Amino acid sequence: MSEQTALHQYGELPDDKVPLVDTALYLALEKHQGRSLGPYQTHVRKLCEQVGSRYADLLEAGAEDSPETKIAALKHVISDLHGYAGDEDNYNDLRNADLIDVIDRRKGLPIALSILALSAGRAQGWSIHGINFPGHFLLRLDQDGKRVISDPFHQFRLLQAPDLRQLLKSVAGPDAELSVTLYQAASNREILLRLQNNIKFRQIEREDYAEALGTVAAMRSFAPHEHRLLLDESVLNARLGNLVSAIELVRQYLSAVTDPQDKYDAELLLRTLETTLE
Repeated sequence: MSEQTALHQYGELPDDKVPLVDTALYLALEKHQGRSLGPYQTHVRKLCEQVGSRYADLLEAGAEDSPETKIAALKHVISDLHGYAGDEDNYNDLRNADLIDVIDRRKGLPIALSILALSAGRAQGWSIHGINFPGHFLLRLDQDGKRVISDPFHQFRLLQAPDLRQLLKSVAGPDAELSVTLYQAASNREILLRLQNNIKFRQIEREDYAEALGTVAAMRSFAPHEHRLLLDESVLNARLGNLVSAIELVRQYLSAVTDPQDKYDAELLLRTLETTLE
């Protein structure tokens, strides 16, 4: 199955049925033409099996059935056994958000490493979630009213409230404070969109607008109702001089958006594009 076919099929699924790892692998496949996904899917299945075995071993050795023990099992397999780590030396390397490269290199962004951990944890039936913490994607594991936050980028370090507050202030400024909204579970599509946004932003920084446009098109495939992507695609088309396409995309966005401020901003953009085209 081609990556385009797979992504469109995933786009028709309910969010909880969207396969995180397979979608991320198909998103990466465009940059690895001719590569088979089989070995990567087998590797992820192995991670899942080893995490389950390690957790069982820890319990047999007397460890408590707790979120901390579950995190310890993930750390042992993903970080210690297979050597996955955050790429602190070349954080902005595009390969860090490409799951094929992440598996090959055993390095990646927080969100890419989290996708592997989420798949391994969910395979055990654990209540494990990704959280869109500002500036740094994290994991949340819940059990019996207890909640633990972990950072797979730093070998699954457990984060307490002071750590999270410091992380938040480093990104959002000294006046930022923790709130319950920061711990909300991210949906599968939100996770995948954040993964691809890392690539898109870096492509735009390099002024590689054609590549960024391809990234947005792939995002629209698995998230067809994420209307904001229409606006992104419009702006990128405008950067490439495709004004007719840019105008049509803004009009599609206007027909879908409901927020008054978003609509007003899009109308301004539409008038600017139409004036440029004249």
